[in-house]
Amino acid sequence: MLLLVLAGVLLMNQATAGVVAAKKESSLNEAAGVYAFMQAQLRTPDSRGVAIHETLGRLADLADAQAAQYRVLIQGPTSSFGSSGIKSDSVPESLREKVEQSDGMFVTATNVVYSQPEEPAEPGWAVGTSLIGSTGERYPVYYIFPMTAELQTLRALQAAVLVTGSVLTAALSAVAYLVTAQVVRPVRRASQAALRLASGELDLRLKVRGTDDLASLAKSMNRMAAQLQQRIRELEMLSTLQQRFVSDVSHELRTPMTTIKMAADMLHESRDTFEPMQRRSAELMSSEIDRFDLMLADLLEISRFDAGAAVLSLDESDVAALVTAEVDGNRGIAESLGVDLSVEVRTTDNTAQVDSRRIRRVIRNLVTNAMEHAEGKPVKVVVASDDVAVAVTVRDFGVGFEAEDAARVFDRFWRADPSRTRVVGGSGLGLSISMEDARLHHGWLTAWGRPGRGAQFRLTLPKEPDHELTGSPLAVIPVDDAGRSRR
Repeated sequence: MLLLVLAGVLLMNQATAGVVAAKKESSLNEAAGVYAFMQAQLRTPDSRGVAIHETLGRLADLADAQAAQYRVLIQGPTSSFGSSGIKSDSVPESLREKVEQSDGMFVTATNVVYSQPEEPAEPGWAVGTSLIGSTGERYPVYYIFPMTAELQTLRALQAAVLVTGSVLTAALSAVAYLVTAQVVRPVRRASQAALRLASGELDLRLKVRGTDDLASLAKSMNRMAAQLQQRIRELEMLSTLQQRFVSDVSHELRTPMTTIKMAADMLHESRDTFEPMQRRSAELMSSEIDRFDLMLADLLEISRFDAGAAVLSLDESDVAALVTAEVDGNRGIAESLGVDLSVEVRTTDNTAQVDSRRIRRVIRNLVTNAMEHAEGKPVKVVVASDDVAVAVTVRDFGVGFEAEDAARVFDRFWRADPSRTRVVGGSGLGLSISMEDARLHHGWLTAWGRPGRGAQFRLTLPKEPDHELTGSPLAVIPVDDAGRSRR
């Protein structure tokens, strides 16, 4: 439509310019011919004995015969003569000055003003020159050429352009509608179907109409949706079977494991009566059975998370007190490893609606993990809170891990260094369970680490269970390493 408007404006401008230029040229030519005729009449022997004003009047009357083509205004010595029906205002003042000051023929655009008030003024051309009398007197004469016919032509052309533009606009609108109906709408439906498939509506299928490329697109999307649905069902079935297997095995192993542990405990208590080799075997068996029992407990917990059966038992608890209790409970292990374990509580109000058992388990897993990888260096635990959240950071200065492994540390059984043996023990599921506990509380558990510079884990919990976290009172990047991390 914009191109149509621009084309119409350009067409009208060119047509108007051409018509106006042609009218100007024809006005000059016709004025030159009429001027030559008047000049010849003014100098004929018949007009030498006649008063000049009579001659000029007769010339003006001769111009009335051509009133449909042009009008004449002659300025005589005592009065002006002219064609009937126009006013002297039709002659621009600038043209009068040119004619009076110099010889020659001049032309300029003007507005033709008619004597009848009901006739509106219209554009035209005014040609001015001077008639030379027999005695050399100069009598200015002006030829007024109205553009009546030309205006009618331009109006007809303008109407034709408007009608043609309207027809083309309607035709283009119809074409656009057809294109939208035939192409855009099917593509839009395909896009919407893809979004719905991505949201989980795997039963959705597109209607196939015709045999064109859009029909091929619909067939391809339907085939893709069917294969995707089949693959997802297979994965869901495998996942369900895996979860059921882990849960069933864990439950089935609990009974024999209880019996084995009781027997191992009896042997461990009587180890002092054994020979050195037997005593060492009893100690190793007891420690490995304890580790196996812990692994079974973690597997059962993981199976609850996978089945969506894990629930919170919320109560108003002081998170700082929970952290302090867990740290105090692990000081014996820290001393045996030569690790300086410290707690810093930066705020006074650290209460929140949490499941105390699960939060203590998270802190226990983070602290034991930090001590295991601290390599005898200090481990710092910091607690802080604000109006909406409580945060706990556990910082060690040990081996650390690569920055790209920050998300993988929470994977099940993942190790930064597979060749490294566990010192404290554990099942390899502690950080994964801690992440699930944090998610149950609608909280965050994030990690930062660098090789040789240690690691820091940050747990952020909302004070109210329904509150959505937007920030944390503590930074995940340690303050002592913030500048180096930016560099």
